[in-house]
Formats: sequence, structure tokens, C-alpha cells
Amino acid sequence: MNAHRVLVVDDSAFMRKILSDIISADPNFEIVATAANGREALESVTQWKPDVITMDLEMPEMNGLEALRQIMRIYRAPVIMLSSISDDGARETIKALQYGAFDFIRKPSGPLSPDIHSVGEQLLEKLRIAVMTKRQTPVSQTPQKPAAAAAKAMENLKKVLKPRKPAKPPFSNKEIEEAPPATKKTKDTAKKPDAAKLSVLQPDESFSLDSFDDMELDAPRPKAMLKPTSTFRHLIAIGTSTGGPRALHEVISALPGNLPAPVLVVQHMPPKFTRSLAQRLDNFSSVHVREAEHNERVYAGTVYIAPGGYHMRLSKDAGGYLIKLSQEPPQGGHRPSVDIMFESCAAFPELKRHAVIMTGMGSDGVKGMRAINESGGENAIAEAEESCIVYGMPRSAVEAGVAKSVMPLRQIAPALIEAVRG
Repeated sequence: MNAHRVLVVDDSAFMRKILSDIISADPNFEIVATAANGREALESVTQWKPDVITMDLEMPEMNGLEALRQIMRIYRAPVIMLSSISDDGARETIKALQYGAFDFIRKPSGPLSPDIHSVGEQLLEKLRIAVMTKRQTPVSQTPQKPAAAAAKAMENLKKVLKPRKPAKPPFSNKEIEEAPPATKKTKDTAKKPDAAKLSVLQPDESFSLDSFDDMELDAPRPKAMLKPTSTFRHLIAIGTSTGGPRALHEVISALPGNLPAPVLVVQHMPPKFTRSLAQRLDNFSSVHVREAEHNERVYAGTVYIAPGGYHMRLSKDAGGYLIKLSQEPPQGGHRPSVDIMFESCAAFPELKRHAVIMTGMGSDGVKGMRAINESGGENAIAEAEESCIVYGMPRSAVEAGVAKSVMPLRQIAPALIEAVRG
């Protein structure tokens, strides 16, 4: 089997070398080109047609987010973002995931940093998943005639791709001389292309361009001026992983501000990123969205996202329902765990509970969904394969027989709204 073709994009020659050595150590991958900024990344995409792309967020001339938006308009290849752990890095990463990035990893702090081995393993795992998975359409897509979309995509691409430098093959001699000795040299089989002969890929006509411009506004959606109520009969619980930010955007932004139920969410994500996810979802939603806090009260019309690094449980005292957070060991490799959140909801049969498992790798949530069903849960929904970024967690729920219904992403919010208003 031919190795999967990888494009590495990073403004640091040193980091390009480190990442390329990590990736090419796996015989299933080969580095076909590298790029130092977004402009070069676009040129490389049109020339080398990679199977998967790693993309740094912070780069000069054209940053990773803008390059991602351009790539999503013309090419169907999964993009894995490399993000810093800063607040700005977390916010930009969430944007990238909603714009269509497949997934992200935290960028290693350097070649000698203690996390380099862990980051390398995470990157290879995500690359393997990415090349096995068909990338899906970004969120908030608005209908547009294919011909119009194609024409606009081509026009925008030509504006960006007025080449000043040719796309880079894996490494120049100068870069290799400047980089420290590596355990394995990157495979260098590509010929340096002539910038004047770059071939432009045909635009992917299934994508809308207007959706990206709409999302760029980031204008907070008005919230309904309703008195918070801790009295409710329904509860929605959602679990998701890879592809989750896009799926959550689709579902949560469609919920009305007067939703007569709270929503608990577990998204597999590191600390800091869940707060940025909550803030961004809140901007686009009529319901209130927040990162959950320990011992806070639970109200209808509010979405509570489990903080990265913490398990989240639903609890109850004399004053009503509340959130409990803990840093107990990961369950099934995850903290937060969907199973733990679902199982805590199973303890309250007086509530009509609606459990949802969406896109993600693995089987987290299956045991918890079964517990909710056995305690009289109202709904158990698994996202359909056709809309999943990764059909892992929903598949596990279906195969285990715990999903009562299977539906594509666009149908989940309407089904929940109808259920809680019944």
C-alpha cells in the first residue's frame, strides 16, 4: 500500500524538521512537501495534493486559520491544527475546528521538551484516524448554486495564489544543515515545482463560501430575557469527541433561548480549550453556554460544558440540581468522560432524559447511555454515519443496541426541541 502523503506547514524550519521526523518514522506516511506560511501551504496543496495536512496556527504573511479557510473551499483533505496552549491559541483553535479542521494537537514547546514524545504519539494517532475518515462539510453552510460557488472559489484562490515563491519540497539543503541531527531523515522524493506551472485544483462545489464570512462576524446572538428557572422536567445530555465542536455548533446554535431543559455536554478536549469552546458557542446561540463550575446550580435554557481535565456529574440537594466536578482518574482514557456524566443522569428517573452521542473515536458513552435507558430514559440518539466526522462512538452505541434512534446531525436539534416541548 502506498504511504499517505503529508504536507507539514509551520513557520519554523526547526519545527518542520521535528514534525516531519515524527511523521515519517511511521512507514504509513511520507512527507511530500513543507510550507512556511499559509500562502506556501496553498501553493503546496495545488501542487502535491496531500492526503492530510498539519497546520500551525500562528504564522506570518498568511496565518493557519486563513489558510485553512481557503483550503476548505477547494480541497477535501483533513487538516490537523497545531495550537499553543495560550488563551488566544485556544480561541483560534476552536474557530479552526468550526471552519472544518479535522482535529488539533497542542504544539510541542521544543525538541527537548518533556512532552515531545506524547505529542508525537498523539499526532500519529490523529493522522491515522484522519486518513481513514472522509472530511465533512463545515458548519453553518448556506445553500448556494454550485456554479456560483465554483466561480467564487476560483476567483478568491487566484487572488491568493499569485505565486512569489515556488512550493517547497520536503526540505532544502539549507534547512537540513541548520537543523540538529535527527534519528531519521525525511524522505525527499519530490521535485521542486515551477511556480508558473502550478496546477489549481477544481473547487469543491459542495461547499458554501458565504458561511465562512457569516461566521467571521462573531456577533453575539441576542439572549431571551427570561428569568432563570431551576424547575424543569426534561434534561438533555450530549457526549462527543473528534469533530465535536462542529457538531455541537450545529445542534446548540439551533436551540431556542426558552428551551425548557438544561443541556449537559462532555466534549473530549484539554483544559482551556473547553472554555474557549463554550464562549464561542455562546456567541452563536440563543441559549446560554458556559463552562461548568463546581457546585453551580443547573437552570433550564443553559448549556454546561465539562471543563477539560474534569469529570462532570449531575447532582441534587434540597435546592435543586447542581454540577459536581472531580479530578478522579480518567475513565476509558478520558477525563471528562461521557460515561460518567451519563451515569450520573441515570440516577434521576424523575427527569425525562434525552441522551445523545455524536461524532468521535472509541466507545465512550455506551455504558452511560445503557444506564439511562435502564432507568427509564426518554431518548437515546446516535448521530448517523453520513454526518459524522468519525463514526466511532455512535457506531459503538448502535452496535451495542443502546441507541433508540439514529439520525443525521441536522435532525438532532429539531428532535430534541420537539421532545422537550412535549
